[in-house]
Amino acid sequence: MNMSQIQAFHAVMTSASLSEAARKLGRTQPAVSAAIKTLEDQLDLKLFTREGRKLVPVPEAQYLLTETTAILGQLTRVRRTMKSLADGQTGSLNIAAMPGPAAMLFPRFVASQIEPDAGTSVSILARSSTQIAELARAQSIDFGFSDAPEDLRKEDLYKAEIISGKSFVALPMHHPLARHRDLSVRDLDGVPMGSLLTTHAHQREVQTCFEAANAHFSLMVEGQAFLQAMQFVREGLCCAIVDPLTVAHINATSDLARLVTIRSLTETVRYRYAIIEPRYRPISVLALQIKAAWREEVVNLLHSVGADPVIGAEPQSMSDSMSL
Repeated sequence: MNMSQIQAFHAVMTSASLSEAARKLGRTQPAVSAAIKTLEDQLDLKLFTREGRKLVPVPEAQYLLTETTAILGQLTRVRRTMKSLADGQTGSLNIAAMPGPAAMLFPRFVASQIEPDAGTSVSILARSSTQIAELARAQSIDFGFSDAPEDLRKEDLYKAEIISGKSFVALPMHHPLARHRDLSVRDLDGVPMGSLLTTHAHQREVQTCFEAANAHFSLMVEGQAFLQAMQFVREGLCCAIVDPLTVAHINATSDLARLVTIRSLTETVRYRYAIIEPRYRPISVLALQIKAAWREEVVNLLHSVGADPVIGAEPQSMSDSMSL
């Protein structure tokens, strides 16, 4: 029994005449009759009695109608699903982001890209950048968003696209330094500061800037993400030199936006992000579309806060120029 025979049988059973069935299928009447005859021969069962030009179904044909209706319905669903997969409208996503963006910006964006009732399944992991790199090496995620790896030249299990943007100063709304439009690291000399962990590349760059300016970096609180330090900034306890996506998060969060103000940093300290993709994992159309759209979203967010975004090669940072 093949699909052509099933379609012919179903059309005859649900049509008023053989000619109507032929029109539904876009075939000739002799072709439809031949398909029915072949099906009967294969089943060794007469499905219709012939009364002139009319085919009258036998009782057993009613059972076969139920089964063929289910088969054709399933085929239609499969075709619809495959088209949705090809169009990137449905499928499954296995993605990861570092804690800061994973708190709001990243999942909010992914949710905005999913079609309602599309049957898409999404797994979003909040992991450290090191863990995201390990997931990519294991080919376990479609893509991840993390801090930029410090040395991609030695990496052959995943690919990374770097996006960078200028850092800013976050300070309490009523801090004395808030009256300035721009701040330098000398303005922050001895001011209690929040930061990422001291081993983080961004914090090392900030420390280099302070040392170059003969300014003292007075660490008060450090954490895995700037959103942790922001709770101390909002309480008036410290300031922080933060990445531009943290600024975008603050702007989108009324509670923080009321209590934290952002100022430009005169020194150029660029924060580097990476969209990481496993090198050997086949990626679905849906995942490709979400990844490309997230890249565009990151660039737009960095533009929105005035962070001068750059994809790939970037302007020389303050710490780079100090090492020359």
